[in-house]
Amino acid sequence: MDAETRVREHFAESISTKQAAADAVSASIAIAGQLMGQALLDDGKILSCGNGGSAGDAQHFSSELLNRFEMERPGLPAIALTTDSSTLTSIANDYAYEDIFAKQVRALGRGNDILLAISTSGNSENVNRAIVAAHERGMRVIALSGRDGGRMAGLLSGEDVEIRVPAKRTARIQEVHLLVIHCLCDLIDTALLGAG
Repeated sequence: MDAETRVREHFAESISTKQAAADAVSASIAIAGQLMGQALLDDGKILSCGNGGSAGDAQHFSSELLNRFEMERPGLPAIALTTDSSTLTSIANDYAYEDIFAKQVRALGRGNDILLAISTSGNSENVNRAIVAAHERGMRVIALSGRDGGRMAGLLSGEDVEIRVPAKRTARIQEVHLLVIHCLCDLIDTALLGAG
């Protein structure tokens, strides 16, 4: 197969995955966006975490809230738990890598906050421990996952929202996660500022 055909196949698969996801997760995204908007209106904040590409997604989300998305507005309180290298390495060194997010959630999280937990497989132990810590703090969780939801799916309570991409390939799941993040940002802005 030549390179151009291979590229076109990636585009076609991405489009197909996004179309399937639109049917599977739109209602969950809408609920998650409403919960996040209300949390911010109630003086809460949104903590986010993930590994690798999902860490990038967590940071992307928090930057869209802290700075701006598509409308001019004051910054909104969001913290990516993936960015403080001194905190991450000290927790990993003194305790365990699996605790790098959970210890931060226990220190920073409050009952009216939300945790955005991102794992394409649902099996990232450090993300899953952050979910447990969020529940201990009385927080709700918005979970972005894929495949069969992994262990993450079993940790969620009835108060949480799972947005599970119906795909198996990590790249396709991550592409949908980015779209979900942009949908959440739009819904938050709409909840706080009205339709743009």
